[in-house]
Amino acid sequence: MRQFSSTITERKIEFTEDFVTHPYEGGWASEAISFIRVEDLEGSGVLNAQVQISVDGIRWVDEGTSHSAISEKGDYFVKVSHFGNYLRLRSTIEGDNTKFKLTIWWVLKE
Repeated sequence: MRQFSSTITERKIEFTEDFVTHPYEGGWASEAISFIRVEDLEGSGVLNAQVQISVDGIRWVDEGTSHSAISEKGDYFVKVSHFGNYLRLRSTIEGDNTKFKLTIWWVLKE
């Protein structure tokens, strides 16, 4: 039987400026999926989210996988493999007076 873990790192949090998510330790898994749900959106801005990885949860580097530019309510995901131990998202918000209300998950499998 495969091992599986799903965790919410941000639950219905409002963001108006660039942010990073809480780190998630997943070195035991061989695949990960980042899910972003845009619960609500004010303004006409764009959210860009880049997957980052870390060996120790302190120093971070871009992994190379990015969510497509997000500009409307809905559900979005990207798949990641070969990521080492820790995962997080580094996100930027473009646009004036923009507010995203987000829920963000990591889902890992071995």
